[in-house]
Amino acid sequence: MPATDSVSVFTEGTFSEQIRELVVYLARGHPEEERASYIQPFQDVLTVADNEKPIEEDEDRQRKVLTMVVSEVKGLGDGTDKEIEGFFNLLFSHFLTVLPLDAPETKVHLIALLQAISSTPDQTLTKYRILSNIFNAIPGQSALRLLVYKTLIEIASASDELEHLTLERAKVEKWLQEWDVSQQEKSDFLKSIADAFAKCQELGTSYEYTLSYVNSLPPSSPSAHAAAVDAIATALRLPSLFDFDPLFRLDAVVSAKDHELFSLLQIFLNEGLPEYHAWSASHANAFAQYGLDKEQLERKIKLLSLTTLGFQNIGHDLPYASIASTLQVEPSQVERWVIDVIRAGLVSGRLSQTTQTLHITRAAARAFERPQWELLEKRLGLWKTSIAEVLEVVAAARKNNTTEAVGAAGASAAPNGTETPVIPAKTAAAA
Repeated sequence: MPATDSVSVFTEGTFSEQIRELVVYLARGHPEEERASYIQPFQDVLTVADNEKPIEEDEDRQRKVLTMVVSEVKGLGDGTDKEIEGFFNLLFSHFLTVLPLDAPETKVHLIALLQAISSTPDQTLTKYRILSNIFNAIPGQSALRLLVYKTLIEIASASDELEHLTLERAKVEKWLQEWDVSQQEKSDFLKSIADAFAKCQELGTSYEYTLSYVNSLPPSSPSAHAAAVDAIATALRLPSLFDFDPLFRLDAVVSAKDHELFSLLQIFLNEGLPEYHAWSASHANAFAQYGLDKEQLERKIKLLSLTTLGFQNIGHDLPYASIASTLQVEPSQVERWVIDVIRAGLVSGRLSQTTQTLHITRAAARAFERPQWELLEKRLGLWKTSIAEVLEVVAAARKNNTTEAVGAAGASAAPNGTETPVIPAKTAAAA
């Protein structure tokens, strides 16, 4: 998508001449012997009778003839890419000036045009350019922008080419703040983006937009409950997702606290392997119902349990035996799990086969609540004490260096052990 928010269309000729250009282009799709009769109804509207004012001064006739042109657009038409893009640029330059943007019929006409553009087979890049030009030409606050961009997303996802849109969440959030659309329309737009990325197997990006979608819904609504449960299941299914805290903080997710997946989410947020095994035993049917992989979930909870153990022991050596006990594995398997948790970016540290320990240098917090804040406060206190001790050592060293320097200066100024006489200020001045 171009970065600009407007597209200037420079055309020559009067309104009548430009409409004739559009009609002549549309007539290409008809047999040559039928083209004259096809053009005639448009010509009749454009022709000025003796008692009529020019169409350039008659807004009603302008809307009539433009509506006639719009209704005849059934696809991209017969032309080169440059001709096709030029046709739609000219058409929409009049569409946006002749038709009232906030009128219901304008929305109907735009939907019909978008359908005609998107339904044309192939020519995907040409459609991207046309729709991008239309999107950028529409005023930033207009609700029509949403319709155009949804069409862009549909075309891109159908072709598995979402990367061409260079879609960013910050940009989407900015648009949703600007567009004059209902909250429901905003929510539907976010869901369409999430679905498009899921269709293209970009599941991580889809999940991020799913969070935005759930957050946009009224927490107590039935749609929010269903979306929250689906978001929990999606988060659990993603093999590389370990941060459940943003999901847990959504009001709609908290409102689903009575659902069986919510209790599983709590285990992945704060608890460990024993709790997971207990949940698994009492909810055997949930795995198939929500598309959950039992082995994959067990791997995730083990990595998260090891992360918690690491977070509690940052700066210390963690024995293999403690890790094996937490993960319920043999000591010989510890190093493999440590390598996995490091690759996942959850823990950093150094393995020592000699001492059979893992020295923890960094570990992620699964959630940041009161226990984590208290632990952080304790570590900051220790860090503050250590810094104070270092500063005391540095100050003492500076003091010793200064004393030694003064002594050395005195010794060099008074050789052979004699003292340097102090001359009174007045005497020194007189001298």
